[in-house]
Amino acid sequence: MRSFIPNRAMLHTHSFGAECNASSSQPKDSFIILDDEVVRISAMFVKPKYQNGAGSLNDIDLKPGDTAIVYACELPEIKGKFDPAKAAALGLRPGPKYRELQLGNSVQSDQFDEMVHPSDVLGPSIPGPAVLLVDCPTQYHMPELFSLQPLSSFYEDSSNQRESGKKVNCIIHLGPSSVTKSVDYQNWMKRFGETQHIMAGHEIKNMEIPILKGSARISSRLNFVCPQLFPSSGFWSVKPANDVMENDKSTSLEAYGIVSAQNLLKFHLRPYAQLGLDSASIPSLFTYKDIVEELVSEIPEVREVPEQVLKFWQNNAIVKNIPPAGSCMLMVEEPWIGQKSDKLVDGSPNHPRDNQKIPCCVEDASREDMEITFLGTGSSQPSKYRNVSSIYINLFAQGGILLDCGEGTLGQLKRRFGVNGADEAVKNLRCIWISHIHADHHTGLARVLALRSKLLKGMPHKPLLVIGPRPLERFLSAYSTLEDLDMQFLDCRNTLKPSVEAFLSENVTGSATPQLENTMFAPGSRMENYNRKPASPRDTTALANFKEVLQESGLDILYSVPVVHCPQAFGVVLRATEKVNSAGKVIPGWKVVYSGDTRPCPALIDASRDATVLIHEATFEDSMKDEAIARNHSTTKEAIEVGTSAGAYRIILTHFSQRYPKIPVIDEVDMEKTCIAFDLMSVNLADLPVLPKVLPHLKVLFKDEMVVEEADEIQEAAVY
Repeated sequence: MRSFIPNRAMLHTHSFGAECNASSSQPKDSFIILDDEVVRISAMFVKPKYQNGAGSLNDIDLKPGDTAIVYACELPEIKGKFDPAKAAALGLRPGPKYRELQLGNSVQSDQFDEMVHPSDVLGPSIPGPAVLLVDCPTQYHMPELFSLQPLSSFYEDSSNQRESGKKVNCIIHLGPSSVTKSVDYQNWMKRFGETQHIMAGHEIKNMEIPILKGSARISSRLNFVCPQLFPSSGFWSVKPANDVMENDKSTSLEAYGIVSAQNLLKFHLRPYAQLGLDSASIPSLFTYKDIVEELVSEIPEVREVPEQVLKFWQNNAIVKNIPPAGSCMLMVEEPWIGQKSDKLVDGSPNHPRDNQKIPCCVEDASREDMEITFLGTGSSQPSKYRNVSSIYINLFAQGGILLDCGEGTLGQLKRRFGVNGADEAVKNLRCIWISHIHADHHTGLARVLALRSKLLKGMPHKPLLVIGPRPLERFLSAYSTLEDLDMQFLDCRNTLKPSVEAFLSENVTGSATPQLENTMFAPGSRMENYNRKPASPRDTTALANFKEVLQESGLDILYSVPVVHCPQAFGVVLRATEKVNSAGKVIPGWKVVYSGDTRPCPALIDASRDATVLIHEATFEDSMKDEAIARNHSTTKEAIEVGTSAGAYRIILTHFSQRYPKIPVIDEVDMEKTCIAFDLMSVNLADLPVLPKVLPHLKVLFKDEMVVEEADEIQEAAVY
């Protein structure tokens, strides 16, 4: 991670068992991770053992990520109570010697010629609490788990347990219920006797109670005001899955010391009098209805907003039905912006603009052509209301594309589409495009890739194409030694417009490696000066896969645009193939441009010419232009000017500084084609005509919070 994590932020970790874990033999002994006067923590490896017709398979191909770990956490024993009467009988006077005995040290009697030992004056000790954290991800891990020797001392039927007096007070099971509900696993659990079992495998039902209440509340409020752009979140309608422990069954199991984990459920270890479960901190269930009632009580005028917003969509439907069937005439939107004042903007009079025209690709769009979902709209680091950069381009039957993939992207997909919907979105990804190496744009990538690999295991599929800056490949290659990412990397520099156009124009006829003089790497071409030339077989294969991705996604072209931010920083252009409507007319494809992080630059303006949608970063408000220049970012006005200069139909601003936790500071000038992005906002191609009209109504939700959130957010803003 050194290419994108500064040294001052680097964690220095302590590894254990590297030699044993690398060998093919399963270690039987535990590894001591920590052992001091407070706690003793040990770890045990659990490797899967696969079976085939010939017996056990060799695990030489296993990756470290396939190995599960069981942790044992043991606290020191609680010494018995000191008995002053016994101490006096043994000739001890009150004083420092009492303390020595309580510390476990023997002392000389004050009256007799003999040593007094702690056992002479202390009551029986109470064994220290012990907790096991058990990870058994698959049925193939169970044989090794059941045979772990260090665990035998905790079994109730073990002679070692009777001798040592060890007892496990709590076992937290991380495995899925498909494993933990099996007969063999249940019988193994019984060997620990009367122990509290907490089933902490991934439970979909826990999504019914969002742990990020602030985020859930603002998403629900936005959904109430404008459900067209903010569909209901995935956590409000949850259907039980096969690997979820049903509520009625889990209730009946509580009598046997088995409970299902919940968010913020606690198990107290000390003080001993409070040993056991504590449910006091579990967040209460709050529903969508509760949030709406709270909103209406706070802002009574918001009651009328959903109806007002709905009229925009109704009017848009009427406008789009005006032209005769088959017409590809550019339609004029109704005027909606009020009369603007005559104040000066940049020293020139503010003349009314011409009415915007609806592009053919929008006017003729169906709701299953393309939709943009913003999974993260903040910069630098996640905040309470905005995750870091990630945009999901939903192509419906033709799959989907991720533009940037900051940390928490997978969680955001689940919040937007639900667990099963997120799995489908990940499985159907065509490619992931990463703008640059900064951590807030790609650190969610490994989780998405690993999940896709898991979901498609055993199914025919191709590695997922990841397009990004070259330093990202080094990180992904290193990470892939831990678990399978099932990906193919393509350098952004190989996807510049001249290179892509040249590659797509080639007539590839069965030859996997085109001749150098006919490719983008030919002498004198724009690619000649790059480090890796000519194209390696790996690049050639990735480019061939890239061509298939475009065809399967219904894209005419996808190319990267160098921008001004950091070395190897890019924007991206996606243009859909043209289509023929029901009347036989040719409709040009839509064009989406994403800036990544950048200062305004001619290359991006040129790439954004006549874009259907320009998604542009707007990290800073207009008054912070100097800081925007210093950090190679854009202000809101600069972002809007880029889109206006390029003639983009719609401009969506994103990547806001976290000093604006809910809504950024925006000048109302030139907002007639612009909208602000929010997390989990979905913009359908067919809804673009009404997009800018919604913003004034959304501001009703934030009328008292336009600059900075309440006091508990000020510190977060200062961190950025």
